[in-house]
Amino acid sequence: MLASARAQPAYAARLSGLVTELGVTVVIVDPPLNLSLFDRRAPERFTSVAPGVETWLVGGHSRGGVRACELAEEADALVLFASYCAADLSTSEVPVLSLSGSEDGLSTPEKIAEHRDALPGGAEMVEIAGASHASFGDHGPQSGDGTATIDDAEMDAAVEDAVAELLGTMP
Repeated sequence: MLASARAQPAYAARLSGLVTELGVTVVIVDPPLNLSLFDRRAPERFTSVAPGVETWLVGGHSRGGVRACELAEEADALVLFASYCAADLSTSEVPVLSLSGSEDGLSTPEKIAEHRDALPGGAEMVEIAGASHASFGDHGPQSGDGTATIDDAEMDAAVEDAVAELLGTMP
């Protein structure tokens, strides 16, 4: 999985279960100026660090997901963490997993639903009960976000389960 992140430590703990429980190789990108939308590097820049990996998912949280959408056609699947696409992928055959949080005050369930038409018809939409925007990373509270009612262990399990299900559907 290639995960676009604002800072590596913010996502390492949340995604560590993908490594330990699912055996997934995770590459967390540290974009220039901590802004994923300014990161114009090609996926090969990051996939080259794990040459033995054959299947790559591109993903991102919040604005990192917007950037991941731009790279979706170059990957085997797309995972959105509390995000939605600005690019139209509705005719794409790339598998998509969209994870959202019921308590997210920034990428609200309503905003994600409004952008659903930009995703392929078969996109899997998963709302994690009790998750806020900040639940998807460890970078502290954000102004305008809701209050999470899910603990870290439950959040980790929800993310792991959803990604495992996506991986189970891929050839």
